[in-house]
Amino acid sequence: MTIEPGNSVEPTRMRASNDDREQVARTLNTAMAEGRLTPVELAERLDQVYAARTLGELEPLTRDLPEHRPLIPPAISAPESAARSASPNAPAAPVRRIGGAATSSGAVAVMSGAQRKGPWGVPAQFNAVAFWGGVELDLTQATFATPTVTITAVAIMGGIEIVVPDDVTVVCNGVGIMGGFDDKAHVQGPPGAPVIRVNGLAFWGGVEIKRAKPRAVEGDGRISLEK
Repeated sequence: MTIEPGNSVEPTRMRASNDDREQVARTLNTAMAEGRLTPVELAERLDQVYAARTLGELEPLTRDLPEHRPLIPPAISAPESAARSASPNAPAAPVRRIGGAATSSGAVAVMSGAQRKGPWGVPAQFNAVAFWGGVELDLTQATFATPTVTITAVAIMGGIEIVVPDDVTVVCNGVGIMGGFDDKAHVQGPPGAPVIRVNGLAFWGGVEIKRAKPRAVEGDGRISLEK
């Protein structure tokens, strides 16, 4: 089938997942607890949440609430979508990094390991905890639900590694106690780039923020990244 230039993927018609519905339901329950919605309004909106089949039906239900988070990703034109499919490992363009649904809200490693990498959505607040274990967060192909996201990293006798691309701005405010909280990235992104704030604690452990390094150019012309 031939795709005509200008055709685009319609984000509002994307099917909603169970996680999408639960995210909206949590926001509505919080709003009622804070007095922003009455019990009747909550019941009406929850009925619409669990009847919704697309992101376009879900997102308006929290748009008038302060905890609203966008669910609908920005539209991607067909030529761009095809180009991205041809280079699935290439980092997302800066203009496309902001927006879309978060796919994970946290990573916990207790005497084990946890990892987030590849194309994934970072929420406004992401929590990473490593206790006698290790967490790896690779943001080189990530998108961000809001222009500024906060990663709270707590490493207790464990380690957390955060890998960032060049097209974001990193602000580090963590504390190390008998451990290290190291910002080796020193990344200042271009104007309008997402801002990643990293705070938290390293106690007898370590949190390391580092930049992905360019690797050799591959056969198809792509520049791959290594950590």
